[in-house]
Amino acid sequence: MKKILFTAALSAATIGVDAQQITENDLKEIQSSFVIDGSTKALQNIITNESNLKKLTLNREIQGQTDHLFKYRVDVKGITDQHQSGRCWMFTSMNVLRPSVMKQFGINEFDFSHNYCYFWDIFEKSNLFLENAISTASHNVLEHDVEFFFRSPINDGGVWNLFYNIAEKYGVVPQDMMPETAHSNNTGQLNSVLNEVLRTGGYKLRNMSIEKKSKKEISEAKIAIMKDVYRVLSLCLGTPPSEFEWRYKTSEEEIKTLKTTPKEFYNMIKPQNYTPDTYIMIMNDPTREYYKVYEIANYRNTYEGVNWLYLNLPNEDIKKAAIASIKSNEPMYASCDIVMYNSADGICHTEMFDYESLFGIKLDMDKKARILTRESGSAHAMTLMAVDTDENEKPTKWQFENSWGPSAGHNGYMTFTDKWFDEYMFRIVINKKYLDDKAIKAAKQKPVALKPWDYMF
Repeated sequence: MKKILFTAALSAATIGVDAQQITENDLKEIQSSFVIDGSTKALQNIITNESNLKKLTLNREIQGQTDHLFKYRVDVKGITDQHQSGRCWMFTSMNVLRPSVMKQFGINEFDFSHNYCYFWDIFEKSNLFLENAISTASHNVLEHDVEFFFRSPINDGGVWNLFYNIAEKYGVVPQDMMPETAHSNNTGQLNSVLNEVLRTGGYKLRNMSIEKKSKKEISEAKIAIMKDVYRVLSLCLGTPPSEFEWRYKTSEEEIKTLKTTPKEFYNMIKPQNYTPDTYIMIMNDPTREYYKVYEIANYRNTYEGVNWLYLNLPNEDIKKAAIASIKSNEPMYASCDIVMYNSADGICHTEMFDYESLFGIKLDMDKKARILTRESGSAHAMTLMAVDTDENEKPTKWQFENSWGPSAGHNGYMTFTDKWFDEYMFRIVINKKYLDDKAIKAAKQKPVALKPWDYMF
């Protein structure tokens, strides 16, 4: 009884001493505010018979105001398709590299094997999870870090540094060398099976650590679990090649053959100085101080890899750098919150859907408030590759190359207004040479550490 009373008291304290239940008078006041007059009844009839609220709120006033023509556009070609997977970050990281690969080999079409990198990403995430389970064995299983790791041992999600970690360790291969499978295109059930394998194994390793088993015993038990992970991945995705022979046809109709390894191929095609020392993630997070570097602890895939790290900058600084990169024909990894997006015409506009007029309510949170309340956050990665400017070279709209196939948006591309950039763009990965001196100096600071369960991530 004491425990129950304490829990109830704690809940009341959390809610607040002045909190009140909805009284009968409160309910009458709330109910009386909804007046069913003729126009309200008509709205109720319309809305209750149409589940697609976007269709009902599409703002006709802005239709046709935004075109897909750009003054500056990176020389990109071809649209990829991640299908039913959360690998947008991986596709985007590779899509940024594809144009230079096609130019290097003199070919009209090219794509990487995303299946190959997905295999090693999940394999390495599995090992990292098991190591985290061991290192936190002394913590109560209900503590935040333990709960966070076991909630989702592995998943498809990621950012650019995860691609960098995998590519540096395992290399990359052309698509034909390890084609997609049913499970790389639709990852849900595979991840579900692996998460059960890993939770079972992680719990076993925790107990072994608590029981003071030797490091050798624990290491052998972990390797046994990783063998199961490798088996499941190989059965569902195929076995990654350690070397390959790639035949391709050039734009001059010449057939060539390249025999190499994944790491050799990666070193052959990656940009010069392709490291976190040269390429940096810059981000617009108005909830934190600008011109500061932040690092998300334990947000990586390989145990020895680099964590997610970014320099927080005002949007205007990010735009200037992005325009410079596009003008130099260098596409960028970018990520954003996909809202106010009309998939029918591939346009993102801050006034695309007018929920306020339909429901007669006010929705007016700014970007900072949306982030802090979890209303908004970066949800999808795409390649930033075009910008249009006015007579003063101020940006008016931008364009992404998406990875949802050529039928999505405007032939696979997504155009967004400059105001939409301010509200829903979050981060890009860019060569430091496009940053101004103030940003370059700020990038040298010691990072501020953030938890992996931070509200922004």
